[in-house]
Amino acid sequence: MVSRTVTKFIKSLQLKKYRKIEQRFIVEGEKSVLEVLQSSYKVQQIVATPEFQHKHQNRLKSVDIINATQRELSSLGNFKSNNSALAIVEIKPNTAVSVDSEYVLALDGINDPGNLGTIIRVADWYGIKKIIASGETADFYNPKVVSASKGSFTRVELFYTYLPEYLKSVQLTIYGTYMKGENIHKTYFEKEGIIVLGNESNGISKELEPYISRKISISRRGEAAESLNVGVAAAVICDNVSRVT
Repeated sequence: MVSRTVTKFIKSLQLKKYRKIEQRFIVEGEKSVLEVLQSSYKVQQIVATPEFQHKHQNRLKSVDIINATQRELSSLGNFKSNNSALAIVEIKPNTAVSVDSEYVLALDGINDPGNLGTIIRVADWYGIKKIIASGETADFYNPKVVSASKGSFTRVELFYTYLPEYLKSVQLTIYGTYMKGENIHKTYFEKEGIIVLGNESNGISKELEPYISRKISISRRGEAAESLNVGVAAAVICDNVSRVT
């Protein structure tokens, strides 16, 4: 049975304020919990059903386990159908990432946690290991981000920084995504570079425009759709970039 103290602690980690204070976040669901166990993250504790513990006993030998029923698990986190496990994990330091002969994504105020999780998953799919994000971008450790990334958060580094200063310091081609820009299907992509994705409503901020080397756009063939979801746009762009890398 999960104690009131543990329940209160886990529920507090739904909020960024307490994640920052405690330097902990939660991971829900069998697949994601197993992924984080195999990663470089340090798992502090796992709340799990007896079935999960029996099925994965070889992976849980050095982890502190709290027994829970499926009903308790469903009430602890965001997953209403969680029937396996929930992990309490230590947050990693916000460490600067170096860019060397590769493509990275730069996120300018991506507000929606689901979109951020999807972008992390897309980056992982296309072998992009690093993301640079503005301070206005959603929290990497938000439960909805972790959930939407489907375990990809364990393989992609994300560094929060002041984007204008960062972009000013790099010696790479910086591609900015705009509604009106060079057709990506006709764009020559270098072997390395930075792809900037803008805010869902406002796009790339004017503050970043001076650092954009090339403005690119996904050509629209239909007439009714106003725009693409930023996660979908990230996938289309990464797919085109992957053809030259």
